[in-house]
Amino acid sequence: MTYGITGNTGKEKLWQPVAQLIRWLDEEGLPFVLDEHVAQGLIDRDLVEDGAHDQCDVGTLAETADLVLSFGGDGTLLNAAHIVGTRETPILGVNIGRLGFLTAVEVGEMEAAIRQVEADEHLVERRTVLAAEIEGMEDGMPRWALNDVVIAKTGSASMISVKVHVDGFYLNDYWADGLIVATPTGSTAYSLAAGGPLLAPDSGVIALTPIAPHTLTTRPIVLPNRVEVSLHVTSSDASFLFAHDGKSTVIEQSDVTITVRRAAHCVRLVRLPGQGYFQTLRNKLSWGQR
Repeated sequence: MTYGITGNTGKEKLWQPVAQLIRWLDEEGLPFVLDEHVAQGLIDRDLVEDGAHDQCDVGTLAETADLVLSFGGDGTLLNAAHIVGTRETPILGVNIGRLGFLTAVEVGEMEAAIRQVEADEHLVERRTVLAAEIEGMEDGMPRWALNDVVIAKTGSASMISVKVHVDGFYLNDYWADGLIVATPTGSTAYSLAAGGPLLAPDSGVIALTPIAPHTLTTRPIVLPNRVEVSLHVTSSDASFLFAHDGKSTVIEQSDVTITVRRAAHCVRLVRLPGQGYFQTLRNKLSWGQR
């Protein structure tokens, strides 16, 4: 198995663990490839010799690796998921961040985790992905998200108005700061902060969560992930913010429709024995602790 190594190069905590890992992989005779930015950072810090290890661009890493190791937090793992794209290469998150709902192991557990992977003692979870199509976008390409699709007001707007249809049936007109369409994976991200529900990864649903709604009776709603959600932005302001997994774009026009549905591919996350969703919730949210 070839391991692809990427990470958050903005964190100084990245370099020593990655350098230690690749030395160990060399000793064990396990092949690996490095994200070009990670490789260059190691060289710049004299942690490896120039040319001693394969450098590759992001596209090559995604094509070559059988499993991607993502060093960072949840944001770094989201970036790794977008590097992998539709190839569905499994991703193992290594936490060097803070909370880390998606990262499966801590840096000190890395070597033991790889031994378990090599012994085929790991599980691979299939996580739902959303695809969003924006009416009138020139490239016509869907934007996909592992966590969430968000539309929100821009800085100049007092509120945003969104008319929502589900499978063609009218649901509601939302007056709010924005609206989040979240996968179960994304239910512990922005949606949770906005008061949305926690969703188990294999629950087969998505959540529609308003951000600071103007009407107190407006609440999050859980929908089957097989539905098509149409978001028609009807605000009088000529711009709004569109984001997918935190990658944001300002749409400079009003009266725009965004269609969100389940994507054809999924993201595959590696889990080790003894790990589970409810254990993660207890650990990360400090549940059951007095």
